[in-house]
Amino acid sequence: MNVLLTADYINKAVLKYNTEAHNMASYGMYIDGEWREAADEEFDSINPTTGDPMARFPLGTPKDVERAVRAARAARAEWQQVPPPRRGDILLEAARIMRRRKQELGELVTREMGKVISEGLGDVQESIDMIEYVAGEGRRMQGETVPSELPDKFCMTIRQPVGVVGLITPWNFPTAIPCWKLAPALLGGNTILFKPSSLTPLCAARLVEIFEAAGVPPGVLNLITGRGSVVGKAIVEHPGVTSISFTGGVSTGRTIYTGAAELLKPVHLELGGKNPLVVMDDADLELAVDGTMFGAFGTAGQRCTAASRLILHEDIYDEAMDLLLERTEAFNIGDPLDPDVDMGPMASQGQLEKTMEYIDVGSDEGATMVYGGERLQGGMYDDGFFVQPTVFRAEQGMRITEEEIFGPVLSVIRARDFDDAIGKANAVDYGLSASIYTGDVTRAFRAIHRLEAGVAYVNAPTIGSEIQMPFGGVKNTGNGLREAGSAAIREFTETKTVFVDYSGRLQKAQIREA
Repeated sequence: MNVLLTADYINKAVLKYNTEAHNMASYGMYIDGEWREAADEEFDSINPTTGDPMARFPLGTPKDVERAVRAARAARAEWQQVPPPRRGDILLEAARIMRRRKQELGELVTREMGKVISEGLGDVQESIDMIEYVAGEGRRMQGETVPSELPDKFCMTIRQPVGVVGLITPWNFPTAIPCWKLAPALLGGNTILFKPSSLTPLCAARLVEIFEAAGVPPGVLNLITGRGSVVGKAIVEHPGVTSISFTGGVSTGRTIYTGAAELLKPVHLELGGKNPLVVMDDADLELAVDGTMFGAFGTAGQRCTAASRLILHEDIYDEAMDLLLERTEAFNIGDPLDPDVDMGPMASQGQLEKTMEYIDVGSDEGATMVYGGERLQGGMYDDGFFVQPTVFRAEQGMRITEEEIFGPVLSVIRARDFDDAIGKANAVDYGLSASIYTGDVTRAFRAIHRLEAGVAYVNAPTIGSEIQMPFGGVKNTGNGLREAGSAAIREFTETKTVFVDYSGRLQKAQIREA
């Protein structure tokens, strides 16, 4: 995913535009319930389809982070005293507002990030689903009650807020991923510093406006925009921020992890993927290719769960390749607001350049390009960041089969049999999502157990996780934790163990009289 601390993907040209000339809104920092004007530099959010600026935002500084931390800490005590069911009511109101504005918000996602409109609306729907799901947890927030070994003594656990949390989010799901973090963090009684990607700050600003309108008090939710290497670093290293939740690239995740370790600060990392889609000789090939097209080229391949490796059993390799190429040639690339378009632009010039570099890498290391590989030009393509979906015949071990590209580049790999396919699926440093297409229930369950991934699919692509299920990966995909589902509240609360002795005398556990 987008590297937020070690690389800055803010378009180099954004500062040349004039705000008034382009009739753009200019935003400040949202700190302590107020939009505050930027003191120094600003940057523009860019529409990747047209290249036009959409809105202007401040490049935050450590001083802005300090102000936000003070506001969050000041609001913390009062917010923690709001009962969780009431906090859930506020979340439900935010979901209602989003539902009323779904079309508008979906179009904003598409214009600012570049995914097709059906996916832009899906991004917003996922946000609504997550907020509604988490809101219901306000009436659960379950602890444990267990028996004591001593008479007249009660043992239980309760869940309490972590404190001030720093949320650092990427651009590829500009409303959904923030809501995966914002909703449980708010319900858990935490106050927040929210640092979105510099490619999609307008979506983040809309979210903050919605939560404010729903009743989130001043100081509880604070938005700081700007470079990850400045704002993100300041959030991670500030002693007043209790924990960090980050979704992004592996190198950035390592930087955050080590930086936070100096303060013994808890960190949740959701990082990259190099996800395999395995197709066995007994699979429904039409269904498998449907899944491959969506998994590999949905969101222009800019998903941590994208199916970037297609592993085909040798007995159906040629037939599956023919079907895949037929479908790829018919893929419609264009204006993502057009409902008939299958794929829009890359999210930025930086993402386009990275994808083109990996296409060159694939060709240089001996992979056979069978489709695509070109930046699209002419007409509307000249204004945006468009690239063809690209298909390689490749061997496992090539860089394009092992490194996360985050673009519409698919490596097709031949497998001798089931064991060879699973071995190749697992032969990477990532372990987020994996899929197998097969008509054999025995193979399916063996694959579920043997695939080294946090999420496994049978007869479905590597994308499509639902918010009521835990989400996360193994190996370099993260640090072993999960988001969403039953894990959502655990990420943003601490367990407190409580003993109540009502015996009226001193009792000593483990110390027994002979």
